[in-house]
Order: sequence, then C-alpha cells, then structure tokens
Amino acid sequence: MFITFEGIEGGGKSTQVQKISDALTKAGYNIVQTKEPGGTAIGQELRRMILDPNQRFHSPYTEVMLFFADRLEHVETVIKPALASGKIVLCDRYIDSTIAYQIGGRGMPKPLIETLTQLVDLKPDLTLLFDLSPEEGLQRAKQRAALDRFEQESIDFHSRIRHSYLDQAKKEPDRIKVISASCDIEPLFERLMKDYILPSLS
Repeated sequence: MFITFEGIEGGGKSTQVQKISDALTKAGYNIVQTKEPGGTAIGQELRRMILDPNQRFHSPYTEVMLFFADRLEHVETVIKPALASGKIVLCDRYIDSTIAYQIGGRGMPKPLIETLTQLVDLKPDLTLLFDLSPEEGLQRAKQRAALDRFEQESIDFHSRIRHSYLDQAKKEPDRIKVISASCDIEPLFERLMKDYILPSLS
C-alpha cells in the first residue's frame, strides 16, 4: 500500500503523517515514512536548494527538474523496494504536488510535466488531500517557523495551487480524498484513521 499526503502550505499533513505512522507501527504494521523532496541522501541536498529562500534559479525549468531528479532517486531506492518487501509507504508529497505547484502555481507547460511524470511509473493507492484556505495555511506556516521559498510566494500563487489540487481530486475521486484541514489535530487524526487509513488496509 502506497499512501501519499498532499496539500498547500500549513495544512498540517506532515503532523498527520507522523501520527499515522506512529499509530500503524504500534499496531504492528511495517511502515516506511518518507517525503519529497528529501527522502534520500541526494534528495536532502536537493531539498535544501529548492526550499532555500535565498536560492534563485536562472532558468524557469531548473526547479521542476530538481524535483524530478529527487523523485526518480526516491522511487527507485526507497519506495519501490519498500513496496516490493510488503511494507506500507507513507509519503509526505508526491506527484500531485508537482502538478499543483508547477502547473498550477508556476504555470509550467502541462505536456512537459506529463512527459516527465511518465519517467516515474508508480501511482499512489490512496492520496489524502488536506484542504484549507491559503490565508489560514500561510498564517499557520508563519507561526511554525521561518518561511521557506514557497511559503514566501503570494496568496495568488497559493490559491492557484489549491485550485489545481481540487481539480485533480475531481478527476480522480477514487484515489484522491479531500479532507478539511481546518479542524484540530486529534479529531482530524481519528477521522483519517477511521474513514480512510484502516479501511484501505483491510
């Protein structure tokens, strides 16, 4: 089972990934918890460059190429081996993030992203999309830590990302489940476990 967690900045998905991973591990499941970018040693270096608020890329395509470089290494060295050995993979961001941020946010050509995505022959079994307003999400992000390169983008940028995510969910409702992220951490965790995670594993 390959489960991904998606959403705009400040949606709380990373907190829920950790809580779900801990709960499933305690229940006896064999879990691999990972993230993009940064799920490999190479990915950690790429993540540092991508998120650094002082980093400036001179080509509009550099950023998206770094994301796919991270993903190709991640899938081949972490995700596929884990799934092949029967483990459950929980991944904080994956392909849907690239579609939302690069096509929706950056305005990258859709054919380019589709072509690059064909290099990664692996789709999630279940995707949980944490949805809330960009204003609320960015306010949470500001309270959490210093803003990274994406978090410093405009409200319009994050609004486009949100709309792109919701469009993806409409196209793939069986895989992508839209979750309201405006409630408290514990009630949200309990709902995710009861309505989505445990049923998907049964």
